[in-house]
Amino acid sequence: MATVLYRLGAVACRFRVLVAVVWVLALAGAGVGAATLSGRTVNTFSIPGQESTTALEKIGERFGSGANGATARVVFEAPGSITDAAPQIAAVVEELSGLPGVVGATDPLDPASPVISADKRAAASTVTYAVQASEITADQREALLDAVAEASGSGLTVEVTGEAAQEQGGEVGGPAEAGGVVVALIVLAITYSSLVAAGMNLLTALVGVGIGALGITTLTGFVDLQATTPVLAVMLGLAVGIDYALFIFTRFRQELLAGRAVGEAAALAVGTAGSAVVTAGITVVIALAGLAVAGIPFLTEMGLAAAATIVVAVLVAVTLVPAVLGLIGLRALPRKVRPAVREGSPAPLHHSRGFVAAWARVVTDHAALSLLAAVVVLGVITIPVTAMRTTLDQEPVPGSTQARATAILSERFGAGFTGPLVILADGPDAGTVAATALEKARTLDDVAVATGPSLNSDADAALVTVIPKSGPDSAETEALVHALRDAMAQVGGEARLYVTGATAVSVDVSQKLNQALPEYLLLVVGLALVLLILVFRSLLVPVAGVLGFLLTVGASFGATVAVFEWGWLTFLVNTDVTGPLLSLMPIIVVGILFGLAMDYQVFLVSRMHEAHAHGAAPREAVVTGFRQAGPVVVAAATIMFAVFAGFIPEGDRTIKPIAFALALGILFDAIVVRMIAMPAALTLLGSSAWWLPGWLRWLPELDVEGAALERDHSGDREFAPS
Repeated sequence: MATVLYRLGAVACRFRVLVAVVWVLALAGAGVGAATLSGRTVNTFSIPGQESTTALEKIGERFGSGANGATARVVFEAPGSITDAAPQIAAVVEELSGLPGVVGATDPLDPASPVISADKRAAASTVTYAVQASEITADQREALLDAVAEASGSGLTVEVTGEAAQEQGGEVGGPAEAGGVVVALIVLAITYSSLVAAGMNLLTALVGVGIGALGITTLTGFVDLQATTPVLAVMLGLAVGIDYALFIFTRFRQELLAGRAVGEAAALAVGTAGSAVVTAGITVVIALAGLAVAGIPFLTEMGLAAAATIVVAVLVAVTLVPAVLGLIGLRALPRKVRPAVREGSPAPLHHSRGFVAAWARVVTDHAALSLLAAVVVLGVITIPVTAMRTTLDQEPVPGSTQARATAILSERFGAGFTGPLVILADGPDAGTVAATALEKARTLDDVAVATGPSLNSDADAALVTVIPKSGPDSAETEALVHALRDAMAQVGGEARLYVTGATAVSVDVSQKLNQALPEYLLLVVGLALVLLILVFRSLLVPVAGVLGFLLTVGASFGATVAVFEWGWLTFLVNTDVTGPLLSLMPIIVVGILFGLAMDYQVFLVSRMHEAHAHGAAPREAVVTGFRQAGPVVVAAATIMFAVFAGFIPEGDRTIKPIAFALALGILFDAIVVRMIAMPAALTLLGSSAWWLPGWLRWLPELDVEGAALERDHSGDREFAPS
């Protein structure tokens, strides 16, 4: 692989203008595609084949497509009896019924089916749309919110909640995200001591992430992608794009200082550091594509879309980056170093690695204490993960009309009113079976109200509505869903009974994701072991690396639970919303952190391995490798942390906890695990760290640093100005 990449880098550098033009045209083409072919993203989650999803499909078939359309709940609250505001409420309902896209709005004061709170202070109207929430236009949603805002007055409070009133999709490109990019540029400028190198490094990453993100945006015109997907792709693509270019830029500068001409230095940088980049990229792609193991279509689509962005980032790193290096030449070096390089007597970029070397020696001198401290610290941070709960029901933003409506509904009608469950009876005797199901439901402990049955026009399907006593994201409601299904299984008759509704879908998806997480974790851990055994031809180093990864994941989840579920230090992440985490967050974070953790593990430990292979004593090999790779790992981790953290302050409620978990995960893994725990563990293991059992010696050797290529070109030195 190193030889192929060497040749690719040489060609890209030689035809640098053509390569740059091709990538610019690709970016422009992706932009045109996004502008002309893009569609809407969706915020709904479902898994085909599950009871709740199947029931929703059948409801659409039996009761008409409008039965499954998006809904909004408009809440009326009066200082006295709500019936005193009947004329005003009737006028509002009439206006709601005529809004664009609305099929109808129920009259909450209708004597035949009133929806009035027990204290007669509040009433609720259901506004139904003909389409799903993802298909409601911004103008239609704005019309609903404006109508509700104008309805309040004369003592009557009117608020709205529900999926039809929620914004669909996250935004990318806010000031906080831009701040993360600025921090990355500053870190690059400090690392390179060259604004030209820093700017071009960032520019290549932006080209890659731009093509990836615009490509995904184009894809939304053909596939229903989750709203989280484009934001996740931008976040991940930008972070790895900057880091991959950083590794190759750093090696290019080293080759220039070793006396190589620009073209040869660029080719060798791609052949050596580029090999590590490709290995790391393949690892991340496999981890993201491996999300398909969960058997959940929307998660598979998210994983494949993010993986595609990583593929683009790798291609940019091994083609556009060497082309850019050929364009800037010696300007990749600090200005004060360039004259010496031109004259053939360059000075090292860093006269001393004092701080890094001192860090390494402190860790190795006190290896047992360092390892124990790292494990204890991360272990303590992991503790909250035992209380982690997940759901698809996300709390509304405090102060919004959705939050105020939810508060009124919970106070006046009960917490479960915002998350009703629906029982569908489907069959020739649906009415009789549904009536029996209704009586069964009323006997369950957590049921506040059960109403129905409502038959369709053919009398072959009936609906029963069940209002839980507890809220939609509570453990009690989750238990009620399972209790209802157990009770429905005992009802006789030809009609089949299903338990569905948005809350039931959330329970089903969360349960499926929670079941898939251990399987997926086992997959990535197994992949890590195989990869690291091949890279280092060692058994104990991979085991230590995997254990470090598990500590990283545990601490990342623990901190996220403490902040977003328990409410600790919420001011740091600009959120007032606490509660169960989004169901898909854990498995996504595991996949991304795995790839990035293995990236740091390979880059750092391979230098230690190389020093040991050249005859250095075990402890000295750790110090030497740490001194060589540590600064680059710190810079890469700082950049990734800044990029992920940039999505936290202004990110939406879906992205915010994911970005937080990734940012802290990078910090824990790069600083605590890879730069404290790993050097300490390798020091304690000594020579046995590099031991490989005889029965595994047949395994092929992966030269991810391109050491063989470097040896082949060790005698080739030629100083050239550019």
